[in-house]
Amino acid sequence: MKIFKLLLLLGALFLVLGCGRAKYGASRAPVPAPAAAGMAFYDDGGDADYKETSNIYGRAATQSSAFEAQEMPAENELERKIIMTAFVRVRVENLDETDTFIKDLMKKYNAYASSTNIEDNSRHYSIRVPSSAYRAAIDELNGMGRLLGRSENAEDVTLHYYDLEGRLATKKELLKTFQSYLGKAKNIEEILSVEKRIAELQYEIEGTGKELRNLSNRIDYATIELSVLGPVASSPYRGPTLGDRLKELFGSFGNFLSLMVAAIIGIVIFGIPIILLLFFFFWLLFGKIGLLKKLWRRAAGKKAS
Repeated sequence: MKIFKLLLLLGALFLVLGCGRAKYGASRAPVPAPAAAGMAFYDDGGDADYKETSNIYGRAATQSSAFEAQEMPAENELERKIIMTAFVRVRVENLDETDTFIKDLMKKYNAYASSTNIEDNSRHYSIRVPSSAYRAAIDELNGMGRLLGRSENAEDVTLHYYDLEGRLATKKELLKTFQSYLGKAKNIEEILSVEKRIAELQYEIEGTGKELRNLSNRIDYATIELSVLGPVASSPYRGPTLGDRLKELFGSFGNFLSLMVAAIIGIVIFGIPIILLLFFFFWLLFGKIGLLKKLWRRAAGKKAS
């Protein structure tokens, strides 16, 4: 009987030790970090903080899904977003006066020239004008000279505009949600995971915002590509006249005479001194003095002796 009680006591002792070790191991298990935005932690029945973190990420997933599930209003309920572009060619009698007229017109309609190209008998302007003044500006440009050609293009970007706008709003709301998680994160893994997702959202917001701003600028300001041509010559060019040919002939003869005079002056200035110098060396070596002749005779006499 004593042996039976001893075995029962030992079994109870081992059972208590085993449960304590299991509980200690469960309390030391690391909390998994979310792999991406909106991923909920699995609740395995841990402590209250662990459950709270799981609920936070679960709400993020639900909120993200709700944002993405929002439907865009029907297309006929949206304000139209149109990009207007026009190409205009006119011929004028005075390019300088036309340039002044265009500058006054841009000032009148609060427009500006994004580029200007000036050539001998033509001008090209790329004019950005507020869309509300687009039609009035086109009409005035058509009337400043003889219209040679005009074409217009209207690009409907309504759906693309509201899609970018909705995506930008969704990312901003999601960014606020994840920024609120930083104060609730319990370990370094959770903090790094949330900060990584915040950085990704900020980068996406910047890119989407830039695209939306560029699109808005093209919608708010129409583009007018204006080509202005100067007057046509009164008579076609038929080649050089007789007077032109005589001028060319006498011009060539004058060039020939100037070349001859320059050659004569060069001979007088440089040729005569060179000739005198050569004559002097000949007289010194082979003339009366004859230094070379004397040296030759002296060398010949020594050879004969």
